[in-house]
Amino acid sequence: MARQPVIAERAEQLLGTSVVATAPVAGGDIATAVKLRLSSGRSALLKTLTAAPPRFFETEAAGLRWLTRAPDGVATPEVLAVADDCIIVDWVEPGRPDADAAASFGRALARTHAARDAAGVASYGAGSDGYIGRLPMPNRPLDTWAEFYAERRILPYLRVARDKGLLAADDAASIERAVAAGATIVPEEPPALLHGDLWNGNVLWGTEGRVVVIDPAAYAGHREVDLAMLALFGLPQLPAVMAAYQDVAPLADGWDDRLAFHQLFPLLVHACLFGGQYGARAGRLAQRYL
Repeated sequence: MARQPVIAERAEQLLGTSVVATAPVAGGDIATAVKLRLSSGRSALLKTLTAAPPRFFETEAAGLRWLTRAPDGVATPEVLAVADDCIIVDWVEPGRPDADAAASFGRALARTHAARDAAGVASYGAGSDGYIGRLPMPNRPLDTWAEFYAERRILPYLRVARDKGLLAADDAASIERAVAAGATIVPEEPPALLHGDLWNGNVLWGTEGRVVVIDPAAYAGHREVDLAMLALFGLPQLPAVMAAYQDVAPLADGWDDRLAFHQLFPLLVHACLFGGQYGARAGRLAQRYL
């Protein structure tokens, strides 16, 4: 590891300790990530984004801290510092996914979802709006999941994708019709404490069987959303995760048939961010519910 003076000095301002080395970290689509080695011997991760939207990193830090309110829930990296231009969190030393770690993660995720009282969850949504990737994410509470999913999770991104020509008219119509029937598709449940952006890249398999989640878009929602995201891009050891989850908090019958319904949201977000075939894929999935 070398030392990038600008990055190191910014971290030192926030942490109040010396940074002896830095190294770029690959993998992020939104922010630039750098590994820091501190004079104490501790390692940390700094993420920065040029011209970050208002409260971008503060919202991420708040989500990480909110998730820690779940007793024995999913592990998150400790937030060491946060500012308008960056966030610094504890480094997660990478390990390898195995079935035991996956089972522990599944049980912990079930406990996180169930931590309504500890997290102060009263209705679907959150006390403030957030971000999904670099896109604004509306969180103003609504009383039912069907209404919240349509009004806060699908229609805002469908409009953006359609207006930018990233979604065909037929696909948009299929998605609108599917979410309009949400109350007949998804059984109503009490709101759960969600990570909110729980795709494979935000699940870190650490050493000694520790699984850590990062980059949340946390809010109170239907727990099947987190599970649908885990399945969307192929989490390693997913069957072991799901079996352990079901042992702690069994899902309503037909949950696996509803995964595609809850994948409409991340697919539309990806269409808005990256274009490609994500919008068409969302349209095909929506057809299952018509």
